[in-house]
Amino acid sequence: MTDWLSSMQQSFEYYIVDPITWKDKTPLNNVKKCTIQRDSEAATLGSATIDITESVGECYIRVYLVTIQNGLTEKHPLGTFIVQTPSSSFDGKVRSVTMDAYTPLLELKENQPPIGYFVPKDSNIMNIACSLTQEYLRAPVVKADKDNILYYDFVAETNDTWLTFITDLLANAKHIFDLDELGRVLFSPIQDTASLQPVWTYNDDNSSILYPDFDMSHDLYNIPNVVEVIHSTGSSVQYAVAINDDPNSPISTINRGRKITHRITNPQLVGSDPTKREIDEYAIRELSELSTIEYTVTYTHGYCPVRVGDCVRLNYSRAGISNVKAKVISQSIECSAGCKVTEKAVFTTKLWR
Repeated sequence: MTDWLSSMQQSFEYYIVDPITWKDKTPLNNVKKCTIQRDSEAATLGSATIDITESVGECYIRVYLVTIQNGLTEKHPLGTFIVQTPSSSFDGKVRSVTMDAYTPLLELKENQPPIGYFVPKDSNIMNIACSLTQEYLRAPVVKADKDNILYYDFVAETNDTWLTFITDLLANAKHIFDLDELGRVLFSPIQDTASLQPVWTYNDDNSSILYPDFDMSHDLYNIPNVVEVIHSTGSSVQYAVAINDDPNSPISTINRGRKITHRITNPQLVGSDPTKREIDEYAIRELSELSTIEYTVTYTHGYCPVRVGDCVRLNYSRAGISNVKAKVISQSIECSAGCKVTEKAVFTTKLWR
């Protein structure tokens, strides 16, 4: 098994993929350059740019990182992409073709549900999502064995593609599309970072694969330090307010020198006649939940088997980061010597209580 923290030889291999068997069919020996983008916020979850000397037409291409370490050779798939929209240039000596490539989810964007199409109430969401995905793309689909039931008729919008329709359907079961490096389509549950266990720890010690650069950003805009709750019935109105005036909180009224108020006029309370104490406690809970800041960190490292959606632990002493759990949201992989990965991850911090 490859030790990603130790030295090794690296090279890259490319294969045309048979769309029926989904196996490697023909090696490509004329690829000059490749960059892979994995992005949890992109509709198709990623893309790639492949430079080649001769066009291969529209086809699926699979990319491998090949490592040799201690005499052992291993192939690690990095992604499987359908190539389209080539552009070419010629410098007088060498022809260069640049191909834009997309994940298999692209095929779901190419067609739309029939007008009026719907999934009936009481259907098994994951079964329907799986069968629709299998029907409208060629990549293998890994079934999720879940019994999430639809509580209402789910109707397609006129501008829906199969990708947007199935994505929205999955949201009712708190699942999302996912892909593995072989291009197989998966369904993953939505999880917050706190519930995840780190699959990798990035340290900046002597054996680190981290590069020196490390960027971190956050935005305090619109994070409130006051929450007002108004609960009204036909005969009465109750009011509660929670105020963050903690001098140790960076967003408190004291440290900001002003109030930033969030008002709730339809509180989600149990029962139709809550007590004043229950409304007060609700206001405090809401202010606590809203007093959360999201940090975005960007860093670069040598390749290791971390995927978008994974939880990682960050120990970057030079940046003041210690034992922080973060969720990876995007990666840019350069398929060249060193296999440099530029990675973006997010983590949250409570600023009050």
